[in-house]
Amino acid sequence: MAVDDFLRPMKPAMKGGSTGPRSVSFDADTNSVCLLDQRLLPHRVVWVRTPDHRATAQAIRDMVVRGAPAIAAAAAYGLAQGIREYGGRDLRRFRAHVRQVHATLLNARPTAVDPTRAMQEVLDAMRRGRTVPERQALALAAAEEFAHRSALECRALGEQGLRLIHDGISLLTHCNAGRLACVDHGTATAPLYLARERGIKFHVFCTETRPRSQGAALTAWELAQAGIPHTIVPDTAVGLLMQQRRVDLVLVGSDRVLGRTGDVTNKIGTYQLAVLARRHGIPFYVAIPLSTLDWHLRSPRQIPIEERDAEEVLCARGAPVVPKGSRIRPEPITVRVANPGSPAWNPAFDITPAELVTGILTPVGLFKPGELWANRHALGYRTGSGTARV
Repeated sequence: MAVDDFLRPMKPAMKGGSTGPRSVSFDADTNSVCLLDQRLLPHRVVWVRTPDHRATAQAIRDMVVRGAPAIAAAAAYGLAQGIREYGGRDLRRFRAHVRQVHATLLNARPTAVDPTRAMQEVLDAMRRGRTVPERQALALAAAEEFAHRSALECRALGEQGLRLIHDGISLLTHCNAGRLACVDHGTATAPLYLARERGIKFHVFCTETRPRSQGAALTAWELAQAGIPHTIVPDTAVGLLMQQRRVDLVLVGSDRVLGRTGDVTNKIGTYQLAVLARRHGIPFYVAIPLSTLDWHLRSPRQIPIEERDAEEVLCARGAPVVPKGSRIRPEPITVRVANPGSPAWNPAFDITPAELVTGILTPVGLFKPGELWANRHALGYRTGSGTARV
């Protein structure tokens, strides 16, 4: 369902809570997950309803929804959706069904830890029920609670991160860590929206973020709707930008931060930004909700790095150029830009070592990477956090 006026509610209203329609939600009447199709932005605004948990997993895999917190909410809703699909009363068969649903969603995109934690919350809450209907109701309530809490944490990130945004600064961000990548507000963008609301003047440089151009297509779109001055730059221009002293700080999101070590997993290209920032003496910050903290893995070598289809590198997707002022809404198209027959390597994420990170911005404060474990209880650590239990 196309929603032309979705652009207007995108303007942030941090004081009032929600900024408008959430990028991920659930329709209990039809047992469907509602997603804003991010593949079509900024050219078209289209909502997608996934009718069952397999379709939800496919939407995650195909990047209809992307961004660790948004994927987590979609996975939590998808798990509740699949749990509600069971029509019997036998608990043994029900548990086997739940294991299958959980595995389907867990394997959709493996790098982010947020979906694992979100689905575990749903499973833990579900077990309190005695009957299948009770467990189904508890599962949906837990998914709704996770999505709501995720939005509140992102709003808190805005308050905590406001200290980083001062009049006249220029900052660099990578990929999309905005409202689209979350349920609401965003992670790296949350402080920007709040700073804009309070009249602080600043400029944002958005890397295009090849190969899917999430920075050029999504972050720039969000910032434009919020009236935040910004400039899209090629990924390969960042070194020169920093060398010319045009960047005061780097602020990115993350898909997994190791609580024991402080190492950061984020969109491919983040590591090289951190290296360049260190070379030029520029602070490098990472903004995350608590669900992004992985307390289980002990080494970044254990993090699964998703590798995507080579076609994303070999091709480009966009909309044909139309005359300015035209009412024509061209359909997005895909074109091949690489040499026919040449192969490509397409890792979706990389790992930034903790020593290159200035600070981890969380809903409860700003921490150095080495301070995470010492403050683990304040950061949501519980015994067994990150250990899957179905």
